[in-house]
Amino acid sequence: MWLLMLPALVPVLLFSVGPLLYGIGLAFTDARNVRNHETAFVGLENLVELLGAADFWSSFRIGLIWAVSVTVLQFLAALGLALLLNENLRFRGVARVLAVVPWAMPPVVIGLMWKLVYHPDAGILNSLLGTDVNWLADFSLALPAIIVVGVWTGMPQTTVVLLAGLQGIPKELYEAGEVDGAGRWRRFWNITLPQLRPVIVAITSLDFVWNINQFGLVYVLTQGGPGGQTRLPMLFAYEEAFRYRFAGYASMLGLAMAIVVLAVLGLYLWRQMREAR
Repeated sequence: MWLLMLPALVPVLLFSVGPLLYGIGLAFTDARNVRNHETAFVGLENLVELLGAADFWSSFRIGLIWAVSVTVLQFLAALGLALLLNENLRFRGVARVLAVVPWAMPPVVIGLMWKLVYHPDAGILNSLLGTDVNWLADFSLALPAIIVVGVWTGMPQTTVVLLAGLQGIPKELYEAGEVDGAGRWRRFWNITLPQLRPVIVAITSLDFVWNINQFGLVYVLTQGGPGGQTRLPMLFAYEEAFRYRFAGYASMLGLAMAIVVLAVLGLYLWRQMREAR
């Protein structure tokens, strides 16, 4: 059995488990990305320094605002789109294909495209609104601007999952609701949402994990600016590791965020097991 699984296990061990364990090990050292530096074990010093750093808590707060906002807005927009695509409309197949186009685009391409949309001089948004706002450089607008991009980017996969869930709801339930005199809203509230609950919990949990770990899209758009207003935790870790060369400290930050993600997944699994009883 193990010999048959070995070809699949070796790449996982080499490219996933190995780097993960190495990163965890670095978190407890003073490793730096510089020549002739003798790495030493420092225990929990990096964690103590991290928990006392105002920059970390600011980044963590921004990351939570970003992740929660994008996840909630993604879900609401995707649910509306999924309900629409579930109707018997003309060209429904074409509409479903167009709805997943952002999903097929790399984050770097999406970032460059939206950077042009937000451009203060040649951007289409300012042209439509008749303004000259520098959306990505304004302290109060930069975070909402990238949240919009995050919602647009992540909405397709949420839509696909919710649409699959909608198509799995037995039509007999809606027919029984109509016989009982339930209107559209009551059928949605009492049939659609309860039937979609497992799907909603699963996709929103995964969306939150994906969003809290976002890096490429925001890096292309703002690189964490202006003044750190869009510096998500992964951007903070990137700067500490590759700009300031504190590899051990950055690894501890990555480990802390991994613990947050595991806590969210643990809560999701606990709810799933509780509902399954």
